[in-house]
Amino acid sequence: MAEADVAAAGSAGSARFARRMTGILNDAALALMISVGHRTGLFDVMATLPAATSEQIASAAGLNERYVREWLAAMTTGRIVDHDAATGAFALPAAHAAWLTRGAGQDNLGIQAQYVALLALVEDQIVERFKAGGGIPYSAFPRFHAIMAEESAAEHDATLLDVTLPLVPGLRDRLELGIDVADVGCGSGHAVNLMGARFPASRFTGFDLSDTALAAATAQADGKALTNVRFTKRDAARLDETDAFDLITTFDSVHDQARPDLMLAGIARALRPDGVFLCVDIRASSTLADNANHPLGPFLYTVSCMHCMTVSLADGGMGLGTMWGEQKARDMLREAGFTSVRTEHVDANVTAAYHIATKT
Repeated sequence: MAEADVAAAGSAGSARFARRMTGILNDAALALMISVGHRTGLFDVMATLPAATSEQIASAAGLNERYVREWLAAMTTGRIVDHDAATGAFALPAAHAAWLTRGAGQDNLGIQAQYVALLALVEDQIVERFKAGGGIPYSAFPRFHAIMAEESAAEHDATLLDVTLPLVPGLRDRLELGIDVADVGCGSGHAVNLMGARFPASRFTGFDLSDTALAAATAQADGKALTNVRFTKRDAARLDETDAFDLITTFDSVHDQARPDLMLAGIARALRPDGVFLCVDIRASSTLADNANHPLGPFLYTVSCMHCMTVSLADGGMGLGTMWGEQKARDMLREAGFTSVRTEHVDANVTAAYHIATKT
């Protein structure tokens, strides 16, 4: 290749990357504004309105017009809302509302946008950890449990009873008859309470280490008048249960543990001989190259670096990370004492892997 051609190719590549960087900066800013739109309910309000001015939208949402106007400007230039310059009106297209409103359920990506702002809170500390090692504790993430609760509630409402549980043959029949169930790392307990309400003959226990999450879980159970549900403070790595449960579940709670190996071994001991462990976690490969085209690869590796990995390291843990992957998950399940492990995927939740493990 001639020297001039090399220079031209280099110049074209540089220009492409500059455009990509500009797009990244714009999209990063939009992620923050989408989080604001979700938290303030602006997307939900706009989905119910015809094309409206900033004053009308602010009035309907009960918000300050000046802030709403500036937010609408970001949404307009980001091609998220439509703007009529002649009338000054703004509208949220139905096709966009389907991914940005609470009515969208588990499809509401506005929930995930909140993680960007949450992670930004610890950037200074992360930079220090790059230099000194170690990790950042859960306490540095003030809204983590609230965001996780919102995300998991939407997901469980859409899929838990009719998609997830049927992946285990005969499980719903056993739940109807009555079995003992535990959810380890239950968070705010939405999954436990859903199952408890649906299967009154079964008995459900939620284990978690967070007092805030357990209080929310108990309040929800009390609000539903559930008598077959209880929540207990327990370190997931120290369950100290033997042959106690017929079904144990985890929902995205293994990969950020300090000692996921001890957690999984404890779960294996806590299961009865014919019990089943349903481990729902991130759908990804354990090999980076295989994740090159993962639709949420950059997002999930960032969440890992700035939350899941670092909270584990903060506790002197393994730092497994969000993207531990399906191969690593199956290996660790077998090392924990499970002799049969299979992984399922479903169209209803393309970001989840469902590991079904038994000891026989």
